[in-house]
Amino acid sequence: MYDAIVIGGSFAGLSAALQLARARQHVLVIDAGSPRNRFADEAHGFLGQDGRAPAAIMRDARCQLERYPTAETLSGEASHAAAIEDGFTITLSSGGERRGRRLILATGVSDQLPAIPGLSERWGATVLHCPYCHGYEMRDLPLGVIAAHPLSAHQAILIPDWGPTTYFTQAEFEPDAAELHAFAARGITVERTPVVELLGDAPALEGVRLADGRIVALSAVFTAPRTSPSTPLAAQLGCAHEDGPTGPFVKVDQWGATSVPGVWAAGDVATAMHNATLASAAGVLAGIGVHQAGVRASTT
Repeated sequence: MYDAIVIGGSFAGLSAALQLARARQHVLVIDAGSPRNRFADEAHGFLGQDGRAPAAIMRDARCQLERYPTAETLSGEASHAAAIEDGFTITLSSGGERRGRRLILATGVSDQLPAIPGLSERWGATVLHCPYCHGYEMRDLPLGVIAAHPLSAHQAILIPDWGPTTYFTQAEFEPDAAELHAFAARGITVERTPVVELLGDAPALEGVRLADGRIVALSAVFTAPRTSPSTPLAAQLGCAHEDGPTGPFVKVDQWGATSVPGVWAAGDVATAMHNATLASAAGVLAGIGVHQAGVRASTT
């Protein structure tokens, strides 16, 4: 039996496992190989890794982790999780199971993009979510924000620092008076006719077509997809969830502990704020939390 099993081998999961390996804990990372960032060619804003491909960062991190004799990695999908008398059992979709005293869920989230033709094939290239991650690469170009939830107006207020901005309400997310005042101060154009199609040779973007036939020239658009945990593992274990602005996430304390004893969560699956650096930091905290929980258990 492993001291800990980490489900998910991206920024959060590998950061958690590294702390445990360095504490000489027997830790297993199970990774399905489909991280949320697989659509992005480069990661940005991550200290020491700016401009590198996310896959290259993860490949190096996994190699570094595997140098520790008490760490193992397994490529595969964890399909089911259940509590047992002395820990937890993880069932693999390919067959077989693994057991661990404690679990860290670093499974990430799945994105449900707005159902607009031409949008999904540009996701991660010219259709973006985080301006801090990708805005600099689109600097001084005509940009748009396709509203998808009530906080889209707040997102739009940020974007003019990277380029001239048009906010598309989609006839659903009308700015309030305070937001309209901020829009005016920031030079944001408000377009109330919905976007119905993205145009150009994907993944490049030349513009968007509106419902009335007009075309607005744009080089990139920002939007916020609906999100949900990418696996049912947290729900299977009975972990409490919270409602975020784009979807539910696992409720955790400051160390990543969930409502279920022995289960921690880290990264996008456990926060409403999605960012590679934040995910890595959350993984560090969860790894330390798991180790310290084991120490407390051995002394009581």
